[in-house]
Amino acid sequence: MTDHPLVSTQWLADHLSSPDLVVINAWMPPVTHPDAPPVYPNAHIPGAVFFDINEICDKSTDLPHMLPAPHVFSSAMRKLGVGDGQTLVVYDDFGFYSAPRVWWTLRSMGAERVYVLDGGFPKWRAENRDVEDTTPRRVQSHFSSRLNNGAVADITHIRNAISSGSRQILDARSSDRFAGKAPEPRAGLRTGHMPTAFNLPFTQLIGENGTFRSKDELAQAYKSAGIDLEKPITTTCGSGVTAAILTLGLTVLGARDLALYDGSWSEWGARDDTDVATDPA
Repeated sequence: MTDHPLVSTQWLADHLSSPDLVVINAWMPPVTHPDAPPVYPNAHIPGAVFFDINEICDKSTDLPHMLPAPHVFSSAMRKLGVGDGQTLVVYDDFGFYSAPRVWWTLRSMGAERVYVLDGGFPKWRAENRDVEDTTPRRVQSHFSSRLNNGAVADITHIRNAISSGSRQILDARSSDRFAGKAPEPRAGLRTGHMPTAFNLPFTQLIGENGTFRSKDELAQAYKSAGIDLEKPITTTCGSGVTAAILTLGLTVLGARDLALYDGSWSEWGARDDTDVATDPA
């Protein structure tokens, strides 16, 4: 394996029987279709375990799917059979939606060999690769959670970034939502964006074939958004999920000083003590 955070469907097929490999199906329903059922019970990559982002989270807050405490995360991983020293490959049912969030979560909690399946389940199925509908029985494993606090941004972090200009804030939402020209899918949130933030809709990182764009194309996308890859960057979005897609792209390009705002617009846009900017009509 390399430091590159993506693996191909062919690589996964070739290594699927490796004893230290664990495949993880990352699940979260789209916010626009909260009752959508997961595909996992009917079809998943052989041996994959099911990671529900809305269940493995901090249940003490009203904010959606915030990172859980390290000891809570360790317990959840142990029950899934995900442990120290394993190679983890994460995929989701949509291609690129929730898998990067689980990739970021695992990395933030100390996992070292964790990757995202390029193209996800749509590409796997389009290639007529094997699937199964049975839940694997895995031996419980010990997962040592070591939270990297520098990878996780909170509201104070964002306020400091805005006031000092010490970090670039990069928003993954659509351009209309960022500009305040489209309503937020979650009720009760103001429209617009954080002052000083840049905008790069996460969809611009995905090619027409559903896989990640080339390094050159990714670099151009960040450059066009106004981002300097040599300076610190904090990603954000609606609820901290698609922001991880931007973080994944930045990692592909070798950017180093990265953080993700876990509360994202679900927190910032709901408060009355945060500044909101909008673009001219």
